[in-house]
Amino acid sequence: MRGCAIATAFEQAMTLRFHAHPLASFCHKALIALYENETPFEHVMVDFGDDASAAAFRALWPLAKMPVLEDTARGKVVAEASAVIEYLDRLYPGPVRFVPADADAAWEARMLDGVFDSYVHEPMQKIVTDRLRPAGRDDPEGVTQAHAQIRQAYDWLETALSGRAWALGDGFSLADCAAAPALFYADMVEPMGPQHRWLSSYLDRLMARPSYARALDEARPFFAYFPLPDKPVVAGRREWRERRWAAS
Repeated sequence: MRGCAIATAFEQAMTLRFHAHPLASFCHKALIALYENETPFEHVMVDFGDDASAAAFRALWPLAKMPVLEDTARGKVVAEASAVIEYLDRLYPGPVRFVPADADAAWEARMLDGVFDSYVHEPMQKIVTDRLRPAGRDDPEGVTQAHAQIRQAYDWLETALSGRAWALGDGFSLADCAAAPALFYADMVEPMGPQHRWLSSYLDRLMARPSYARALDEARPFFAYFPLPDKPVVAGRREWRERRWAAS
């Protein structure tokens, strides 16, 4: 018998507590993994506008960044979305394995995970955060650099991954969990161009995947808090967003 036995569905539901906010993009990344394998868990809403909620979260994770997975059965607190996904993959596995067993596929999954996080997701957050700053405290040069970083990443991804159904090919992985929220939100602040045909179709597939579609629907009541961009986005996704923003 394995040292860390796989919990039953009931035990998992009582064991795993996912601390997150439905609108937070890095929370989406880990949530996709939970939904992909229908892993039972308790969703604990983190609301920094509520003193009690914020204090409880900081007591659990003093660095106070979401998401955090709390495994009460093992006494573990797992922070950072990539680590949460790998933790689930190893200790609470399901049909979808997010880090492939093949060594070459595994390092590529982790590399692409880092590319989406560092060169798409984080620059997107820089742009969005800057829009929320008080007047006179914005960072125009930093925002310009963030836009350029996203465009550079788009160009590389378009060439490097063109022709693949998912980031690694046929199988859904850690890299796709990272790609979905990174591209979804980045496309709103730095829309993909006509030269990014594969990347655009890839985002459409990610948005249609049941695990991410579910996360997006749960975020819908909070979309009004997202600072919408002035630039237009690809028509199909613009219509998608207009319907959901109007309904929120």
